Amino acid sequence: MKTILLSASLLSLWYREPAPDWVSALPVGNGRLGAMVFGGVSEERIQFNEATVWTGEPRDYAHKGAHRHLAELRQLLFAGKQAEAEALAMREFMSEPLRQKAYQPFGDLHLKFPALAAKEYRRELDLETGIAAVTFMAGGVRYRREVFASFPAQAIVVRLTADKPAPVAVQASLSSPHEGSASRVLAGGDLSLTGAVAESAIRFEARLRRIDAPGAVTFILTGATNFRNFRDVTADPAKRNDETLARLNGKTYEALRAGHVADHQRLFRRVKLELGRTAAADLPTGERIAAFARGADPQLVALLFQYGRYLLIASSREGGQPANLQGVWNDALRPSWDSKYTVNINTEMNYWPAEVANLAECTQPLFAALAEVAASGAVTAREQYNARGWVLHHNFDLWRGTAPINHANHGIWPTGGAWLALHLWEHYLFNGDRQFLQRTAYPLLKDAALFFADALVEEPAGRFLVSGPSNSPEQGGLVMAPTMDHQIIRGLFGAVIAAGRVLEIDPELRRQLEALRAKIAPNYVGKHGQLQEWLADKDDPGNRHRHVSHLWGVYPGDEITPQGAPKLFAAARRSLEYRGDAATGWSMGWKLNLWARFLDGNHAYSILRNLVQPASAKQAGLYPNLFDAHPPFQIDGNFGATAAIAEMLLQSHDPNAAPLSLTSVQAGKAAHIHLLPALPPQLASGSVSGLRARGGFEVDVQWNEGKLGRATIRASQSKPLTVQYAGKQIHIAARAGRTYHLDEHLR
Repeated sequence: MKTILLSASLLSLWYREPAPDWVSALPVGNGRLGAMVFGGVSEERIQFNEATVWTGEPRDYAHKGAHRHLAELRQLLFAGKQAEAEALAMREFMSEPLRQKAYQPFGDLHLKFPALAAKEYRRELDLETGIAAVTFMAGGVRYRREVFASFPAQAIVVRLTADKPAPVAVQASLSSPHEGSASRVLAGGDLSLTGAVAESAIRFEARLRRIDAPGAVTFILTGATNFRNFRDVTADPAKRNDETLARLNGKTYEALRAGHVADHQRLFRRVKLELGRTAAADLPTGERIAAFARGADPQLVALLFQYGRYLLIASSREGGQPANLQGVWNDALRPSWDSKYTVNINTEMNYWPAEVANLAECTQPLFAALAEVAASGAVTAREQYNARGWVLHHNFDLWRGTAPINHANHGIWPTGGAWLALHLWEHYLFNGDRQFLQRTAYPLLKDAALFFADALVEEPAGRFLVSGPSNSPEQGGLVMAPTMDHQIIRGLFGAVIAAGRVLEIDPELRRQLEALRAKIAPNYVGKHGQLQEWLADKDDPGNRHRHVSHLWGVYPGDEITPQGAPKLFAAARRSLEYRGDAATGWSMGWKLNLWARFLDGNHAYSILRNLVQPASAKQAGLYPNLFDAHPPFQIDGNFGATAAIAEMLLQSHDPNAAPLSLTSVQAGKAAHIHLLPALPPQLASGSVSGLRARGGFEVDVQWNEGKLGRATIRASQSKPLTVQYAGKQIHIAARAGRTYHLDEHLR
């Protein structure tokens, strides 16, 4: 096929041929519905998903009465009898059933056309409009398809046009991989696809409406299930589709498109990143990935950053489910790791860019899910720990399972809920919304802290309080006192203490948590100069494991900082050096952020170079459509990369905070912004606008040849602000609604 070069947005993924496989297809989504567009000439396949199509049914996963074995488990682990403890846990402490359920595909829209000899073919996804398009010439006619998933319309819209006023010949059909599904034409002419997920309470219906016009055909695809919430599956999917299509009656394609683009750009255009461009930016996207390691392509870094923002908008919108291991996209009945919510890193990483990259609204599905997880987690806390509050272990699913799954050597990890709850606190730190803190964040944070107030125990020597049974994800097996747990619990207690002060409530609880926090086992530097991953000094400097769990206190936490804890900071860096630069996709996302926190932009960029390479069945990297490869596909690496690119350009935690200090979580007291803290020399010139910083600030920065050019900070809150750049600091008594230009002060 000959390719026509069109003047397209620099923020486009584009290709000279149709997608040969699913990880080459282009994603569109509205948070609830997602689709992968293949772009075939004679047949277009649009594989689609709906966020509540899962296996399983409402149920309680807690292991009733398991707390009766908790003391024995701890005694065995303290005595070094790990194998016996894991065997006991497998019998008496694991989730019932042992495994959670899986996210599922919905179906496929097939569009069949007459055989055509296509020329000047181009397939693209424009991130600025959220529209996937295919164009080509055949028989003297230029054909164009556009596909988008509209949040306002709650539908996937497909438009087929020809540049000559002749009928567009196309046959449409719907299919589903679920056994027993069937399609039929309804009385009004719409096509209906109905079915049910095997071994599940989920029933579904998709509806396709066709609208013909001279030289154009529009298809409107809707989809719904009977899922209301994790305890209720009594909705009528057909009625839901009726209501959606009724709202769209009479709307032209132009109106649907305009509504979608306006909604998408309201979020997407908040942040702009310019890093310059080279000739490589004119190559098709797949070729750019392959060429990245061989030469400069700074604009591909900007594209990858914005792609992560695009994917978050497309997979996590108000009223829907959180972004899962594959966002909202999945074509497999048995997806890797069930495409559920793995909360020992992956779900959290999905939301790392939300605040800093100015997409705070996209956190709403996560926070709504947390309220449900807390409800089921309260049962697990009571039955398995005889504790107050709520707990979440290694995973949750659509049915909000919170008990430890799979195997004791990694599934018993009780700090998943605490880590996710800290996203609520981060949301408050960025926007200062006291009402959100009082009504949404504080109750969930408080109850998460109450669990650990009950669950922490003294280690045998009586020196410290420790967490356990637990593990350091996902290595070393079942233990007591992993470092990561203690860092997260200190962060959780600190957030509850600080929030209580802001809201002026629960003084007795604050005093209790302060006392407990001071007794939690501290971070230690081990014999290899490393930050210890466990209370015992047993780290192996040759270990290249993908998880770097004990570095949580550096990022995304902030208790290990260069000025506040320099020895621990140096030890954490040594640990990361030992782990090496090779990793799975999401692990590279974490290492990218860690090297940015270590203020080493050059090393961060070397990790980015490892990520931006063609993925294969055995090699992490990027698929042709820029999806992150574990391998296989997991979306968290995309989000981790976006967060890390932002972290290279802007940091807003307190670099002076000590491990037991509350400085870093004292919202309302002061704010700290570090400009260009880890700028790689490979991105020596550029600009960014619209990034957000903790304390309620929006930041624009421009730099030339590695040096700050301009900096503009817009304040939405009034508070003292310290701005740092290249060893210089200025202090501002920031006032809400004011804009500050800091160019001359910091150069």
